[in-house]
Amino acid sequence: MIDIKFADGSVKKFERGISAEAVAAAISPSLKKRCVAAKVNGVLVDLVRPIESDADLELILDDRPEALEILRHSSAHLMAQAVKSLYPEAHFGVGPAIEEGYYYDIDFGDKVLTDSDLPEIEKAMAKLASGNQSVSRREVSKAEALKVFADDPYKTELINDLPEGEIITLYSQGDFTDLCRGPHLPSTKWIKHFKLTSLAGAYWRGDSKNKQLTRIYGTSFFSAEELQSYLKLVEERKKRDHRKLGKELDLFMLSEYGPGFPFWLPKGMILRRELEAFWYKVHLKEGYQLIQTPIMLNKELWVISGHWMNYRENMYTSVIDDQEFAIKPMNCPGGMLVYKRDIHSYKDFPLKVGELGLVHRHEASGALNGLFRVRNFTQDDAHIFMTEDMIVHEIAELVRLYDYMYSVFGLSYHIELSTRPLEKFIGEIATWDRAEKALADALKSMGKEYKVNPGDGAFYGPKLDFKLRDSMNRIWQCGTIQLDMNLPERFDLTYVDANGEKKRPVMLHRALFGSIERFIGILIEHYAGAFPTWLAPVQIKLIAVNPDLHKAYADRVMKTLLDRELRVETDYREEKLGYKIREAQTQKIPYQIILGDREAQEEMVTFRRYGKEESFTVSLNDFVEMIQKEIANK
Repeated sequence: MIDIKFADGSVKKFERGISAEAVAAAISPSLKKRCVAAKVNGVLVDLVRPIESDADLELILDDRPEALEILRHSSAHLMAQAVKSLYPEAHFGVGPAIEEGYYYDIDFGDKVLTDSDLPEIEKAMAKLASGNQSVSRREVSKAEALKVFADDPYKTELINDLPEGEIITLYSQGDFTDLCRGPHLPSTKWIKHFKLTSLAGAYWRGDSKNKQLTRIYGTSFFSAEELQSYLKLVEERKKRDHRKLGKELDLFMLSEYGPGFPFWLPKGMILRRELEAFWYKVHLKEGYQLIQTPIMLNKELWVISGHWMNYRENMYTSVIDDQEFAIKPMNCPGGMLVYKRDIHSYKDFPLKVGELGLVHRHEASGALNGLFRVRNFTQDDAHIFMTEDMIVHEIAELVRLYDYMYSVFGLSYHIELSTRPLEKFIGEIATWDRAEKALADALKSMGKEYKVNPGDGAFYGPKLDFKLRDSMNRIWQCGTIQLDMNLPERFDLTYVDANGEKKRPVMLHRALFGSIERFIGILIEHYAGAFPTWLAPVQIKLIAVNPDLHKAYADRVMKTLLDRELRVETDYREEKLGYKIREAQTQKIPYQIILGDREAQEEMVTFRRYGKEESFTVSLNDFVEMIQKEIANK
């Protein structure tokens, strides 16, 4: 017999080798029906996995986040099984669960898959799922795994990359077997409410030198209601597409003469400048000193920084006076030169230097996407120079700043700690280990939860990535804090300590918006183009009911509003009032002011807010006071 300890602290005895599924059945048949998997001593395992010794047991029911992830990963396997039944020559890459569903990268050979093929795959999935195929797990040796997948070059490559002695697990359902760590659902009967959503191209293992595979995206839920709710959300997101709204609202444009190089239109420039002005105001208050560094610098600088060896393929270059120059892909090396200009003391620290710097990166043409993926963008960079014992405090100060800035836009976030890349990195591994520990210690000191993202650090240091969640429940990578103990060494940066000795500073690279362009794209979709008043390119639409009778008073109102630095457009056209109001609503202008006989006679204004039916009549001064207070409070 073995002792099983439950989450409530109770302990019960069971036969050795019992499964979590059998334990659930012994407690309650209804509990068993809702069990998807289990945690044994904190490790997520299949429901039918035997428990061979005393253990802590937590049953994972279908309302848990872990259950949804398992459902989706199992759905990816079901999709692969369906694809194999329809296209026997297909070879399979990887098929993980992701934030809102799953995908599988597949090599279809000469077959070009289109959206019209997805319903057929869905139909095959439904048929396979209805067969209630049990899902089994087995452990195999490397040699046996290679034998099973001898005809699949992608699985073979993955297996060959595994270290000797590592446990390899295979999952099978029906006649389909996949290489996978698991866990999975007990059987396919759970997979009822799913949808294949889109297709994309994806290079094998994310390397453009490899073959491009077909990536099929899908999603699954435990109920039809959840699936339908999600599909409605997807349709709403399409309406909010920033490329569509950017064109409709005259914010920005893209041209075939500059793929990946956005053009800002007058209204978009207002939005951008307001965002930048907010950034400047907050950072000056936080004690940052502001600089601007050149866009193009000599190759030798990029050799010192490590960019030439680790980032060369993403850089644009030119020759000036027979010397090679590079357009900056990052602002950091210029910031290093600014620091080296002066002799610094420990008394100067923390030294905070900020820059809204325009950078250029060569992105693949197929990856370009509106403002989300461009080839030139403005990073809201800052570099904070300090002593090593300041790290925890300064990161806490940054997280406090990020909390405030993101809250202004109604954006929540979670943090991921990205560690040393496996291949392209500079510096000693011991230095990396120390830097990674410092970041983790800083988050723990604040009680901030975080997820580890192995191998995704910058080539010069580990980082904290801030993943924002918008109003459409999407996750965006924006802010980052990178702890760097390597560039100060490479650039021979020093400061004078309390004993008069030269020491090496530690530095933080940090970006809050990440990219101004990308952040604006996110805000367009987050707000569906209906920006808060302080950001709106046009804050007030002034509508004269009868231009012949009311234009004189409307001109006086407009002058008052302009004098108070409010952004106003007028509509004096000979159109019906209802039409003009609807058009202002379509343009998502926060306020419409309607001026007719009563307003002109009583020196009043009647206003209505965007998206609202109610109208209010107040004095012009009261309206100005109200809107200025709203703008000041963001």
